[in-house]
Order: sequence, then C-alpha cells, then structure tokens
Amino acid sequence: MEDKPKVVLVTGAASGMGAATAREFASAGAAVVIVDRNREGAEKVAAEIGASDPIIGDVGESAFCDQAVTQTIERCGRLDVLVNCAGIIVRADAVGTSDHDWRRIMGSNVDGVFFMSRAAIPHMKKQGKGAIINFGSIWGSVGAAGVTAYCATKGAVHQITRAMALDYVRDGIRINAVCPGEVNTPMLASERPKPPSPEDLQKLAEETIPMARLADPVEIARVVVFLASDAASYMTGSMVTVDAGYTAR
Repeated sequence: MEDKPKVVLVTGAASGMGAATAREFASAGAAVVIVDRNREGAEKVAAEIGASDPIIGDVGESAFCDQAVTQTIERCGRLDVLVNCAGIIVRADAVGTSDHDWRRIMGSNVDGVFFMSRAAIPHMKKQGKGAIINFGSIWGSVGAAGVTAYCATKGAVHQITRAMALDYVRDGIRINAVCPGEVNTPMLASERPKPPSPEDLQKLAEETIPMARLADPVEIARVVVFLASDAASYMTGSMVTVDAGYTAR
C-alpha cells in the first residue's frame, strides 16, 4: 500500500486466504485485527504478525459482529478496511444438503458478510472514507456440481457487494469483492470423503485450470491489499476474478 497505514479487520484470518491477507496487510504497515472462531489458529497468526489479541467468535451472530467492530475501534481509534474472508463449504447437491448444513453455510458465508459490513459502515461514514473487500468466488458467477449451497452463498455475496457499493458510494466507502478460483488452502481439501494427496491436487489443477496449478493464498491476498489501497480509488462494486483463466473459457 502506497498510502498511509490503515487499521484493518480481517475475518477468517486463522488460516488460508484470511491468514495470508492478514500477513500482507501487516507487511504493508497496517494495524491488523484478526477475527475467527479458531482461537488457536488466530492466536498463532496474530503472534506471527505482531497483532493484538484476536477477537474470537462467530460472524454469523450479529451481536458478535457489532462487538468485534466496537472492540477494533476502541483499540485502534478507527476502522479503515474490513475484509470479509470467513467462510465454509458444504460439498453436496441440493438433496444431500441438510437443513442444518444449509443454515450453517448461510450463517457463515452470507450473514457474516452482511452483519460485519452493517456494523462497520456507520463508523466509516463518520470518517468519510473506508473500504470493504468481500470474498466472493468463481462459483458466485458460474455454477458447479456438488456444491449447491456454496454457489448460492457466493452469488449472494456478489449481490451484497454490488448493492452496498451503490448505497454508500457517496459516503466515500468503496466495496468490492475478490473472486478466487482454486486456491491451495485447508478449505480445498475439506469436506471430502477422502483427503486429497498433493498428487491428487496437482491432477485436479492440470485437468481444470488453464495455468495448470493451484493459487497460493498470498496471490489472492495481494489483490485484496490492492483493492483496499488508494491505487484502487476508482473501483467500487467490482467482482475481481483471480482464477488463472478458469472462467475465461
């Protein structure tokens, strides 16, 4: 980031792309506040980057989201950037998706984005400036078999991003989404009958991705940092795809 250091709140920062995003912001000089349900992972990342104690809880609960934003402002005096990275996946078609799993993924992937953003926006309006970056997905724009609920949640994230961007553009708040393709994170291997081996993942990449490799989480994190920076000052309501050409076909 070329502009002045920021206060950045990152949800889902205990692992994967969220952790990579927290590291990239910290490297750029930002004060990073980590939010996650995984206390052990969150504390590890916070210690690694020299961040304050992480805020532990479920972003699917609106009261917790209000509390997380309030705590961030009490600690740091302001909130410049919100990164909504927290998310889960359910690998099932519609018939195979239970009521419990449907509500669980909606709570994490959709409610979390909405509640955190709703909590942050009044503070950003007072400042006259702010940036929110949501984690969408290629599956928010194109369909995929066997992940019905996940596709539905990411489509919702894309529309939340567009609608909120229009609502708050005159308040100096920019709201965009990064839409990753296949990334080498714990989520990629999760919720499968058998954990894939490195060879399995490489075969997946060669068969489905034009670049024939998975993304490293830091490759997505760098795009997030760009979207939060003044270099992206004319961008809002954008879905920024980072997928090695997957959806170009």
